[in-house]
Amino acid sequence: MSATHTRADIVAPQGDALLDKAKAYAAALLEGVVMETGEPALQHADGACNILAAIGADVQTRAAAYLSQAATQLAKPEEQLLKVFGRELALLAMENRKLVDVFRVARNARGQDSGHESAHHQELMRRLLLAFSQDLRVVLLRLASRLQSLRYYLAGGGQPSPEFTEESLQVYAPLANRLGLWQIKWEIEDLAFRFAQPKAYGQIARWLAEHAAQREALISEATGKIQQILAAQGIEARISGRSKHAYSIWRKMQGKALRLDQVMDLLALRIIVPSVDACYAALSAVHAIWTPMDAEYDDYIAKPKPNGYQSLHTVVRGPEDVPVEIQIRTQAMHEHAEQGVAAHWAYKEAGAQGYKGVAAASDYDAKIALARQLLALRRELVEQGPHARPDAAGEEISPFDDHIYVLTPQARIVELDSGSTPVDFAYAVHTDLGNRCRGAHVNGALVPLNTRLRSGQTVEIVAAKQGGPSRDWLNPELGFLHSQRARAKVRAWFNAQALEQTLASGRALVEKLLQREGRTGMSLQELAAGLGFRSPEQLFERVGSDALPLRQIELHLRGPGGGAAQQAGPELSLKSAKTLPQAGVLVVGVDALLTQLAKCCRPAPPDAISGFVTRGRGVSVHRADCPNARNLAHQHPERVIPVTWGARGDAIYPVDLIVEASDRQGLLRDISEVFSKEKVNVIGVQTQSRGDAAHMLFTVEFAGLEKLPHALQMLREVKGVRSAARR
Repeated sequence: MSATHTRADIVAPQGDALLDKAKAYAAALLEGVVMETGEPALQHADGACNILAAIGADVQTRAAAYLSQAATQLAKPEEQLLKVFGRELALLAMENRKLVDVFRVARNARGQDSGHESAHHQELMRRLLLAFSQDLRVVLLRLASRLQSLRYYLAGGGQPSPEFTEESLQVYAPLANRLGLWQIKWEIEDLAFRFAQPKAYGQIARWLAEHAAQREALISEATGKIQQILAAQGIEARISGRSKHAYSIWRKMQGKALRLDQVMDLLALRIIVPSVDACYAALSAVHAIWTPMDAEYDDYIAKPKPNGYQSLHTVVRGPEDVPVEIQIRTQAMHEHAEQGVAAHWAYKEAGAQGYKGVAAASDYDAKIALARQLLALRRELVEQGPHARPDAAGEEISPFDDHIYVLTPQARIVELDSGSTPVDFAYAVHTDLGNRCRGAHVNGALVPLNTRLRSGQTVEIVAAKQGGPSRDWLNPELGFLHSQRARAKVRAWFNAQALEQTLASGRALVEKLLQREGRTGMSLQELAAGLGFRSPEQLFERVGSDALPLRQIELHLRGPGGGAAQQAGPELSLKSAKTLPQAGVLVVGVDALLTQLAKCCRPAPPDAISGFVTRGRGVSVHRADCPNARNLAHQHPERVIPVTWGARGDAIYPVDLIVEASDRQGLLRDISEVFSKEKVNVIGVQTQSRGDAAHMLFTVEFAGLEKLPHALQMLREVKGVRSAARR
């Protein structure tokens, strides 16, 4: 033997020795052990190892296929594997084992979801699988294990559960697709499809078997003819033919509502040429020998798909008038479609509408591409030798470090930002659960609420029956909250509590004032409206925050003069229109009926008015255009009663005036001078300032509205007044 050896010659025996050692170690532990699927555990490990070898996985990954099965039979598996095989292999096997357990729990929850929720759950399961480990070889182990289980069922191992086959189609096959493991993807899809829908699979399989020889002959004939015509034009081309897999055919039938004989690309050719010009030249050559089907032509070179995919697609009537789908692209386009960020999976996974294009690749999609690059890098490092390092720092960086995926006790997967805590988790599940969070169990163990969670953990929140969050949660130094969304929800809770306290304080003050004034029977809504507020809550908030003095409410309640004689109420009430004609209101057809002027609109002659029979307070008189009057008439039309103005006598009427102005010093004094000159009595004032704007509500008295237009005009002429009008 020559003394010169290649690096592969030196590494291979070491690799074989490690693999033999792992297999022997597992065989001693797995004799007679059967998995949940019914497979003998050692047989399953052998099959997974062979699949991994076929895709070029390193020896550590293949050895981990045995050790992850052996770990189920060890009391302290991580500790014992670490002693025998070292840290790298022990961690690889244990992470694979953990994922098996996590997926078993998550699988049980998927049948409870609706269609949309199930699709979201499946995507989160894919992300969980990719994000669970820093070492992406765990994903290869899971894919190989799933494919081996499907092969076992095919060989007579029984019928897999619907959840198992659905998970294979919706989680594992797309992951194989995303990582460029096409053969694993196709085999998982076809096997899972075969178990999930045996009738549909059987129909397609029989059709393909019956036409297999014909398809191969047609592909060979078409390939030869195209190669000949392109060579004649001096176009160098690489042509490959293919037949679709059963599941791929079924997907297209479903996506486009086609019969089996209508699927255009059961026969397909791919032409790889050196340049873009050669693409179009090849297209012209193909169309020259076969008739194109115009509806099936797409130019994704001139107009790439949103995900960046480029190629020419055409369907022609090929040999024997059989439809043949042809894709024409350059080598760079082919590599981009097969391996780049705009990988083939983007439109294959888009569902029934996916063949019409998909949205632009997301940041997550870019991370998928990075994950594939990391796998390629690891393979290169294995080829370079055992002492190669992934990077200058000596470690790989997971592309999924900014998100984690944890499970609820019901096995629902929750996506969180990396660094999230049990409190973040609680708010992600439900705001009320977050507010009542008092503790958390992670994988069954009680942990502090500022514990940082990791992918794959199961989190259960211990919640109080009532109560709210702690103010300590808002302290960033204590580390209870990582999510800005959760932080905003905590602040919202405390803001709501402060508002409730303000409202309670304001209500108590107003009710005490009404009791002191002997007005406990007064409607709070009417009081609020009389003071210019839309609701009692607005009034309570202003009073509770000291923005509205109680003295102003007191003056409003006592009405004109503010004396004890007026404490019966600010409203003008009559025992009858005959005995107190100064009120000037007559109820049509009724005598000796108590009336009062509504505070919400303050009617005065000659306003059009209407009456509403109240409970215990006689007839409330409103302006005909009053919104409250219209609402009352709509809700209780039977209580509307006609009223009209009678003799005024010496009666006076309160009127609300609204003045909007630019705030300045002396503004209120100048407005008061106008009222004084016009001999208008002011019985109530409310002012609000916001920035440089002043909003003022004056309650004044008129014997009639004849003087009102002139008074409003004088107010508008005051410096800074923008508008003055009756409310």
